[in-house]
Amino acid sequence: MNSSKPNEAKVFSVKEINRLVRELLEQSFPSFWISGEISNFISASSGHWYFSLKDDEAQVRCTMFKNKNMVADWVPKNGEKIEAKCFIGLYEARGEYQLNIELIRLAGTGLLSEAFNQLKEKLLKEGLFETSCKKLIPQFPKSIGVITSPTGAAIEDILITLKRRSPHIPIFIYPSLVQGKEAPLAIVKAIETANIRMECDVLILARGGGSIEDLWAFNEEIVARAIVASKIPTITGVGHETDTTIADFVSDLRAPTPTGAAELVTSHTVELIKTIQVYKNQLNKVMAGLIRELMQKIDYLEKRLISPRQQIQRQKEQIHQYIQRINQSMKNTMIQYRLNINKLKLNLDHLSPHAVLSRGYSIITNVDGQIVNNANQLKLDDKIRIQLNHGQADATISDLKN
Repeated sequence: MNSSKPNEAKVFSVKEINRLVRELLEQSFPSFWISGEISNFISASSGHWYFSLKDDEAQVRCTMFKNKNMVADWVPKNGEKIEAKCFIGLYEARGEYQLNIELIRLAGTGLLSEAFNQLKEKLLKEGLFETSCKKLIPQFPKSIGVITSPTGAAIEDILITLKRRSPHIPIFIYPSLVQGKEAPLAIVKAIETANIRMECDVLILARGGGSIEDLWAFNEEIVARAIVASKIPTITGVGHETDTTIADFVSDLRAPTPTGAAELVTSHTVELIKTIQVYKNQLNKVMAGLIRELMQKIDYLEKRLISPRQQIQRQKEQIHQYIQRINQSMKNTMIQYRLNINKLKLNLDHLSPHAVLSRGYSIITNVDGQIVNNANQLKLDDKIRIQLNHGQADATISDLKN
C-alpha cells in the first residue's frame, strides 16, 4: 500500500493571481485598435480622461492619461463613435481590467485615409501624376472658368482677386456642390459642361477649408479622371495650404488656397501690365529728356546769335515740327494698337456663343439643364427650354424625327 502523500497544489494570494493575470493580458494583447461609442466620459482635475467604450452587446472601461490626451486636437463627447489605439491593463488592487488609450480618432477617419492612399497609389502607377500628363496653363488667359459652390466663401475670394488683378478678363462660373455624396458627380458634370461650351481656356476648381470628410469629394476617382480627361487645363485650390487631395495630384497646377489659384492664373498678366508700365515710364523720361535737350540747344543758340533772329525762329519752328511729328507718331502708334485690339475683340465676339444666337441659332436644354444636340436624347412629351438671342421659350416635344 502506497503511504506517500499526494503533491499539495500551490495556493496563490489574491495579489499574486492578479499580477499573473495582468502579465498574461499584457503579453497576449499588445497594442491594438478598437472601435466603440463613448459613454460616462469624465475629464478629471488631474488631466486624465476616464470613460467607457460600448457597442450593442458589451462595454469596457478606458483610461487615457494626461500625457497621451494632451496631443489630441479635440475632446471626446458622450455618444461619439471613435477608434482608439490601446493596450489592456489590469488594476491589481481591485482585479478590474481596463483599456489604456494611446491614440484616438473619430470612427471612419482611418478608413478614409486608407482609401485615399489606395487611390493615390493606383493613379500613381497609371502615371497620372507625371509632368508629361500635365496640360500647360496659358500665360495670358482670355477667359477664366471657376467651378465651386456659388454661395461659399471661396467664390467671393476668387472673384475679388481676379477683378483686382485682371479686371479685363471675362469670368465664367460653373456652379457645383463641393461637399456631400452628390458633390463628386456635380463636379464632374461642371467640368464636362465647361469642356462642351469651351468658353474659357483655363479652369479653377476650388472650395474652402474643412475636415477630411468635408473635402472628400475631391478624393473621388471620378473627379480625378474628369480632371485628367478635361481638354481645358485645371488649377486646383482646395482647402488650406496643409490640405492635399487626389484632385491636387492630377490637376495641371495646384494652388494652396482658392485665392492662391486666382493669383496663379493671373500672375503673368499682372507681370505684363507692370512691364508695360515700366516701358511707358521709361519712354516718357526719354521723350522729356530729348525735349529738354532741344530746348536747351535753342537757348544756347539764341545767346550766341545776336542777329539773324529769323534763323533762330526757323530752328524753333523745325524743333516744334519735330515735336509734332514725334507726338503724331506716338498717336498713330496708339491708334494702330487700338485698331489691333478692336480687331482681336471683334474676332473674339464672332466666336462668342451669343454671336451664334444672334444669327438665328438657338440652344436647347432639357429639364435638367443639359444641352440637347441629338433627337435621340428626347422622347415625346419631354419638356425643353429654347435659349434665343433675346429671351427663352419653353416647349413640349410632340413629334420626333431622327
